[in-house]
Amino acid sequence: MMDTEKRRQSLKRRYGNRAAAGERGPGGPGGPGPGHGPGARGQKGPKRMPKDAKRTVGRLFHYLNEEKSKMALALFCVIINTAATLAGSYLLRPIINTYIAPTDGSRGDGAGLARGLLAMAAVYLIGVVTSYFQAKVMVTVAQNALTKLRNDLFARLQVLPVRYYDTNSNGDIMSRFTNDVDTIGNMLSSTLVQLFSGALSLIGTFCLMVYTNIYLTIITLVIIPLMMKAGGAVARRSQKFFSAQQYSLGALNGYIEETITGQKVVKVFCHEETAKEEFKILNQELRDHQIKAQFFGGIMGPVMGNLSQVNYSLTACIGGLLCVGKGFDVGGLTVFLNFSRQFSRPINEISMQISNIFSALAGAERVFRVMDEEPEPKDEKDAVVFEPMKGHVVFDHVTFGYEPEKIILNDISLYAKPGQKIAFVGSTGAGKTTITNLINRFYDIQSGTISIDGVEIRKINRENLRKNIAMVLQDTHLFTGTVRENIRYGRLDATDEEVVKAAKTASAHSFIMRLPKGYDTMLEGDGANLSQGQRQLLNIARAAISKAPILILDEATSSVDTRTEKHIEHGMDRLMADRTTFVIAHRLSTVRNANAIMVLENGRIIERGDHNELVAEKGRYYQLYTGLLELD
Repeated sequence: MMDTEKRRQSLKRRYGNRAAAGERGPGGPGGPGPGHGPGARGQKGPKRMPKDAKRTVGRLFHYLNEEKSKMALALFCVIINTAATLAGSYLLRPIINTYIAPTDGSRGDGAGLARGLLAMAAVYLIGVVTSYFQAKVMVTVAQNALTKLRNDLFARLQVLPVRYYDTNSNGDIMSRFTNDVDTIGNMLSSTLVQLFSGALSLIGTFCLMVYTNIYLTIITLVIIPLMMKAGGAVARRSQKFFSAQQYSLGALNGYIEETITGQKVVKVFCHEETAKEEFKILNQELRDHQIKAQFFGGIMGPVMGNLSQVNYSLTACIGGLLCVGKGFDVGGLTVFLNFSRQFSRPINEISMQISNIFSALAGAERVFRVMDEEPEPKDEKDAVVFEPMKGHVVFDHVTFGYEPEKIILNDISLYAKPGQKIAFVGSTGAGKTTITNLINRFYDIQSGTISIDGVEIRKINRENLRKNIAMVLQDTHLFTGTVRENIRYGRLDATDEEVVKAAKTASAHSFIMRLPKGYDTMLEGDGANLSQGQRQLLNIARAAISKAPILILDEATSSVDTRTEKHIEHGMDRLMADRTTFVIAHRLSTVRNANAIMVLENGRIIERGDHNELVAEKGRYYQLYTGLLELD
């Protein structure tokens, strides 16, 4: 029991405690990704209750601006439908009083009854037709709005800094595209119309009730405040549970995504049972919140329905007495009883839609929270565009921390001339990958300067900067598409001949030709049909096809066996010949020919020089190279 509780608390910490106390970036297991990162530390999760529901609603309606004409048509159809429903109900009074039970005591009129029923049927038919067109139009309106919403959400994700992805799980981000957007779609396509229709029905029905009998209307008006108070009490309770439900769903999706992505790791470490137990805990959290949300959302109908039955019974009793003692016509009583039930129906429908509204607002709040994330800072107006960039990189007393209070790099100074190969060696967490992140300007430094070709990188156009930097990361990523398309991702205007040349440079050509369709072989699931080494070779080929003058190799050959590594050394040398290259490697044999080797420890450069110089010093590099120390 204690073990389960500890695991529950651990899951809450890992997934930002979204299900219990709002949303916070989890950072994922193992921190924020390459190097050091902010993780989820120091970030306060927002409250589960919407901070500004009015503003959220206003932003949602902004996506309907271009659909005003269609919405006007839909609302016109709603008005006609409501009018037809009310008129059809009221026609029952003259039919009863004239053709079924005439007030003058004469016999009924069968032919007149038939004509009256046909007229009623025609009125109701008009309501059915307008209801059909209203539903069709609103579905179109809703889907158009959702298309724009998804486009804006995806566009925002493209401009968010790397920090955001380091501190939020992929599954939770995906949940905003699917579950949250779907709840918004449900509200736009049906709930809005039902609210408008319900309001019109209430107004129209009330007017006809007053016209039919003022005394019976007063009875209804006494019951209505009770219904509204009961509905409001239930709505207030359900709101927070629907918000918590959305957060729990995001946490569960995040866990599912991580577990599926890391399925091989799960199996290697026999973590299946633990994964099932952790999933069960998150699933139970979602179940608990869904039960409460659905319960309070579901009891709205029965509560309002029972109060409606009380109103109906009182109206029938008193109406009967009025017919006997005050000469109230039977047709009027019949119509009023129908109106009394019709009057409570839109209240019930509006009450039932409250759950959809709260669920949609909770989803919209999560979507807009992503859109409100600060994008990468805009380039300065006079930002420099290099054509071409030479690749002279200088770090001048650079200090940096992902969090201001926790410094990762301390007073780093180094330079790399075009064509030079600079290697970084050191323990995990020493700051090697952080340096390469700063060259790409994924993060901005706290002090010091980083310049390329004599220009401080914050004054260089960011897109131009990154176009001039090619990266080969330890974690490979291939896109769904052909081998040729994945290599060409490094430079989209590359010819087929250049693709083949890049593959040969990376020693990938031979295995590509053994694939079923060679360069036209389709890769899916991040290249699941290739070995890890083959995926990395394609990654290297992608960098080779780029004309970028700066090359970053972050453990680029860590997934390649020693024989393959030796085989591609000459190709890599050709690749790096005219480029400024930064290499991060645990295999010290791969950096022996570097022009300069930087040994980092705790964010500082403690040794620098070429291989022979550092071995001669017999310091930390010498100990690592000779095996007296091991890289952790």
